[in-house]
Amino acid sequence: MQISKYKLTRRSVLSILIGGAGGAALIGGAMGVLSLNAEPAADRGQVTLYKNPECGCCEGYADYLCQNGFKVTTVPTNDLTVMGEKYGIPDSLQPCHISLIGGYVVGGHIPIEIVNRLLSEKPRITGITLPGMPEGTPGMPGNKPGPLQIYEIGKSSPNVYAIV
Repeated sequence: MQISKYKLTRRSVLSILIGGAGGAALIGGAMGVLSLNAEPAADRGQVTLYKNPECGCCEGYADYLCQNGFKVTTVPTNDLTVMGEKYGIPDSLQPCHISLIGGYVVGGHIPIEIVNRLLSEKPRITGITLPGMPEGTPGMPGNKPGPLQIYEIGKSSPNVYAIV
């Protein structure tokens, strides 16, 4: 057994560790790999998004939710209308897809500001829905045709929750 003639002190180990971390941060920052000022999106919880198997815009909405800190699992289904009925969404207000977020049903391409409002206010409703597939909403290409009404769903008749 050979014994090294170099002795590592606490100070030399700390100097190596701190110097290495600083160098990695400097190189990573210079290459655009690591931003010292950026914060990662906070983990906001799990979302299950039920969508028609052939619908690509729903994947766009799933990506939108991921960019806003949610972990999204997409589930292809041909039973969206049945699911909508289960959650109290009238036929006239059926969304493109149905997401389960924070104990609420979120139907359609609803902007994150409205989802955030729902999760912070915690109203006693089943959820919210944006009927159809309006252009210019998160996950949908094109220009928004004008103000859109998002409805709250629950035991009573649907009421307007927000206008976007």
